[in-house]
Amino acid sequence: MTETMTKPASLSPDSPWTWIDDGFEPLFAMSWRDCEEAQLAALKLQFEKLNGPVAALEKLSRREGVHAIDSVEDALPLLFDHRIYKSYPLSLIENRDFPKLNAWLNRLTTKDLSQVDLSGLDMMDDWLDRLDEFGMLIGHSSGTTGKLSFVPRSRDEFPSWQRSYYEAQRATTGVNAYTDPVETFFPGYRGGHQMMMKMLSLFNIPAAGGPEHYHTLYQGHISSDLMSLAGRMQAAEDRGELAQLGLDPALLKAREEMIAQAKRRDQDIEAWFFKLFEEFRGKRVKLGGTFADLIRTARSGIDKGLQPEFGPGSFIMTGGGMKGFKDAPDDWEGFVKDYFGIDTIGMFYGMSEVMSMSPRCSAGNFHIMPVTIPLLFDKDMNLLPREGAQTGRYAFFDLMAQTYWGGFISGDQVTIHWDEDCSCGWKQPYVGPVITRFSEMEGGDDKITCAGTAQAYNEFMDYISEV
Repeated sequence: MTETMTKPASLSPDSPWTWIDDGFEPLFAMSWRDCEEAQLAALKLQFEKLNGPVAALEKLSRREGVHAIDSVEDALPLLFDHRIYKSYPLSLIENRDFPKLNAWLNRLTTKDLSQVDLSGLDMMDDWLDRLDEFGMLIGHSSGTTGKLSFVPRSRDEFPSWQRSYYEAQRATTGVNAYTDPVETFFPGYRGGHQMMMKMLSLFNIPAAGGPEHYHTLYQGHISSDLMSLAGRMQAAEDRGELAQLGLDPALLKAREEMIAQAKRRDQDIEAWFFKLFEEFRGKRVKLGGTFADLIRTARSGIDKGLQPEFGPGSFIMTGGGMKGFKDAPDDWEGFVKDYFGIDTIGMFYGMSEVMSMSPRCSAGNFHIMPVTIPLLFDKDMNLLPREGAQTGRYAFFDLMAQTYWGGFISGDQVTIHWDEDCSCGWKQPYVGPVITRFSEMEGGDDKITCAGTAQAYNEFMDYISEV
């Protein structure tokens, strides 16, 4: 993160997905105020291009009476909220009605999904595999609210999505994934259609130097079918009615195996990491895992007298928070660095619905790249001013989206600093280190009180949920 001379960034409104092609340095050398004109021009072009081909956007713009965008404020009624990507009837998942589920998804993309071959599909994973073959890259949420959210990304977005991920990694670690492959270790599944799993397999395998250099705790892929039915299956089991659901026996067996795997995960991670310590002693590696994974492994290793010795240039990429881990050291990062003998811990701030990752800087803040227009709303969904430090609900326009609408209201409460006063020297707005989910603060139910005009938006949601 040393200061270097950089040429000014080229911000062509016609192709904002290319803004990052010259690296993150020119973008973080610019003030966000100097990007506003290009961002607005790109947003206007995005609306003109997608309003019509994306049926959901066209319906919402008509109901809201938005026919053109002359300011960011004009586009605010067109922000999708978190309901839209899970607005299908749950019965479509339960009944495996893939034609109707496909028709629902078709309203969210410019791609003609009616051309997808849906013959012979039995499982959710089969449908998502078929969409991948068609040229889509559908990623879904973890389904903690009871329904999976499906983000309608396509192969058109892949090159810029990948470059954004690699540039964010380079910004936070100094390592260029395009030119410097590193043996990579992730203590989880090898892949799947859940968005994080999909991203890790899409990006980590080439960054590691190929499949043989990407090492995961489990070799299988996490099942979208199990994730989609997890809540319903658990409730039925609690009532002693699991057999009455009439589920495929293979799915029930996979669930049993996943439950057993989850129960022994801590022991599996420990054994896996300790094997890694021996096999790759003295070698340069990239380690992944949640904060809790890393802390537990370090504590167990200390107790057993096992000390890793990785080569120079090794680094850790982590995230995901503590996830219920209550006994973390005050300086958990220092604790992890000391144990693993690794000086660099990189992190991003991001979410499934936005392609650009916000890398963490040396001061511990997450800087937003100008391919994203960040917004903050108060509890009544009034837009907060872009000045000083403001805390509210995070929303954005993702200018890298080419085949779907990039406007989205998230479920995160963040503090954005607009004064570009971070001690790291990077400009652009930055998110402070404290990030909270509204669903956690509100007992599991995140209610957005107003998105656009309430009546028009509710009518729009009725439309999008019809298939």
